[in-house]
Amino acid sequence: MNQGKKKKKIVWQQYIGFAFMMLVGVICGIVIASYLDKFTAETPSHQKLISFAGLLLGMYAALFFHLIVHEAGHLVFGLLTGYEFCSFRIASFMWLKENGKLKLKRLTMVGTGGQCLMSPPDIKDGKMPLVLYNLGGSFINIILGVLFLAGHLLCSDIPFLSPLLLIFAVAGFMIAMMNGIPMRMGTVDNDGYNAFALSKNKEAVEAFWVQLKVAEQGSKGVRIKDMPSEWFAVPTDEAMKNSMVATRCVFTCNRLMDAGKFEEADALMAHLLEIDSGIVGLHRNLMICDRIYVELIKENRSDVIADMMTKEQKKFMKAMKRFPSVLRVQYALALLFEKDTAKAEKIKNEFENIARTYPYSTDIESERELIKIAEEKTV
Repeated sequence: MNQGKKKKKIVWQQYIGFAFMMLVGVICGIVIASYLDKFTAETPSHQKLISFAGLLLGMYAALFFHLIVHEAGHLVFGLLTGYEFCSFRIASFMWLKENGKLKLKRLTMVGTGGQCLMSPPDIKDGKMPLVLYNLGGSFINIILGVLFLAGHLLCSDIPFLSPLLLIFAVAGFMIAMMNGIPMRMGTVDNDGYNAFALSKNKEAVEAFWVQLKVAEQGSKGVRIKDMPSEWFAVPTDEAMKNSMVATRCVFTCNRLMDAGKFEEADALMAHLLEIDSGIVGLHRNLMICDRIYVELIKENRSDVIADMMTKEQKKFMKAMKRFPSVLRVQYALALLFEKDTAKAEKIKNEFENIARTYPYSTDIESERELIKIAEEKTV
């Protein structure tokens, strides 16, 4: 698949989640309109307005509720199948287990409304429990959706409550479908696609295990460059057509960057971006960020940087403007490419503000070292 087709496919995939949210809005809009249509001409206008506003707020409350219980579903089914808690994130608020204590941190990841990360059980005979952990969120949404639907039918004669329960049922079913039906969402893969990528593929199962172990070790203060080298073997190009296996190679690139092996990292990232792989959009754009950084601290060629700073990449970096590695690249761009020290200083201050609540101290330590390398290039 050439680069043009890859980009078009990724852009198209990014609208899937939006389409699902639009569909939720349309269905809930029909529910609200049907309820309001039952009002008579004698019904006071303020009562209609309050009912409309209440049900509209109910729709947003239903979506937020099902987002929380979706991630809770991953947690519950993970614990039931031998996983251990690492972190739980809703929007940008993240509860992280650190030194045996829960701490509240902040992390924003484009394309994700939340995430539950857990330490995996050991692989035995090439197998580990996968389905319940990956699809547990959708299972919970469906179960609650059924209960809300039952409540709607039982309370059909109770004004406002009946349509509100139906809205909660609709939101549950739609979020279950959006996450459970295997789909690539542009920036990330959904739970169903992850489960599909892991099915009957021992290399993918091992890669998934590595991803969770990397997150676990990161929460314990271990830098990726100091983690076991066998976790970061480079898979074959054919194997990397699987999204899980491709992500393992992304982590290998991250490890090389953390170790200061920039040329080796850049060569591997360039290869991974060129081949037909299962890499998700989020990792693709973050790798391009790292390639821009390597170019800045090495040859700093304006034409090469301009080629990588596409409209899509700029949009991504703007959306991820609170992510440490993106800020590090923005800082290097301002300092080494634009020669704007005032702008660079402003970005660095923003980096330090975010570093205070960022969940992984080892990432911040690594990013500060990379920032220092960029600064040394101005001497």
